Amino acid sequence: MLAKRVIPCLDVHDRQVTRGVKFGLAEKGQLRNVGDPVALALEYNRQGADEMVFYDITASAHGRGTMVEVIEQVASQCFMPLTVGGGIRTVEDMNTMLHAGADKVSINSSALATPELIHAGAEKFGSQCIVVSIDAKRVAPDRWEVFSHGGRKPTGLEAVAWAERAVSLGAGEIVLNSIDADGTKAGYDLEITRHISERVGVPVVASGGAGKLEHLAEVLERGKADAVLAASIFHFGEFTVGDVKQFLAQRGIPVRLL
Repeated sequence: MLAKRVIPCLDVHDRQVTRGVKFGLAEKGQLRNVGDPVALALEYNRQGADEMVFYDITASAHGRGTMVEVIEQVASQCFMPLTVGGGIRTVEDMNTMLHAGADKVSINSSALATPELIHAGAEKFGSQCIVVSIDAKRVAPDRWEVFSHGGRKPTGLEAVAWAERAVSLGAGEIVLNSIDADGTKAGYDLEITRHISERVGVPVVASGGAGKLEHLAEVLERGKADAVLAASIFHFGEFTVGDVKQFLAQRGIPVRLL
């Protein structure tokens, strides 16, 4: 069985790592500064993180240079794979981030607006470089809708169907973000994670809701995720990556230990 991955996530706004609740927006003053992204990435690398995800929540052409600098600095000092997302709208944007040192690029709203971007990126760089991030919100007992623009705009798309289409277009990985659970620390959405994990043939990374070690184990076991992404529990010192891996290993979940 392949080892499950533990992935810290850094939301970067104006070169600071921030944290919100349920997709809190910078313009509403709902974000809390956490620290410098390069320093945090180096610390998580030291702790044994399997990968690192950076989301540029400034997500504008004006701020692109700042994120490129962050990725270049981290890539020059860390040996774990790096994924970067936010504001990536073209194949040229993908190339910029991959050239800066990212191993994968994550697309969300741009993939919804132009699904062909998934195929174009996979054709040029390989499916292993293309991650499609899905922000899903439960809208009925057994239905989850995809939202775009940082969880603000409903698309009318059903989450499982969109995940299947994204993979058919060439996505090599799905990051599933639960809007309902994000930042609440009340646990991942196990149902939608399991539904998508059972229907797509690529790794699914669970995101949104980690508050205690049991939550990460549950989404890997019952949610059938291939990896867990978390932010708050790491940023505020509640647990280290090593704490998570030791707990998972004790549960019989295969992980890569230092």
